[in-house]
Amino acid sequence: MADVQRRGRPLPPPPPRGGPLGPPLARIPPRPVPVDREKTCPLLLRVFTKVGGHHNKNEFAVRGKEPKDEVQIYTWMDATLRELTDLVKEVAPEARRRDATLSFAFVYPDKRGRFIVSEVGRTFSYPNIRRPDDGSKPLSELKFQIGDYLDVAIMFQ
Repeated sequence: MADVQRRGRPLPPPPPRGGPLGPPLARIPPRPVPVDREKTCPLLLRVFTKVGGHHNKNEFAVRGKEPKDEVQIYTWMDATLRELTDLVKEVAPEARRRDATLSFAFVYPDKRGRFIVSEVGRTFSYPNIRRPDDGSKPLSELKFQIGDYLDVAIMFQ
């Protein structure tokens, strides 16, 4: 009786739980730990660029015979897609065009050793408030693993 009433009033109903009784509880993703770039050794990121679309997964099948349009970047796990966009714009003149969109994909082997090309985000060469993109996402949040390649497709609207 004490659980049901307090000073003559019924208690409010319990909060809804996930499952058939109500909507699932919202999970707040853990914040990525910032990297101290002065003390942490950077990783080597092999970036392959292509105008018009992503490379075919078969182009990565033979080690040592990856596509020729490679840029090697030293960076950290907290590097964002915006930082990588700016670095790609330095080496690929096509990415500097006002109407350029950069599509980022991770290239990694599956359990059988075959490569997979998985798109993880898009950025605009020149973003603005009316055109939000994925530029603020860091590599760690996108589940990047050291040793993966980054394939960047440069496309035009």
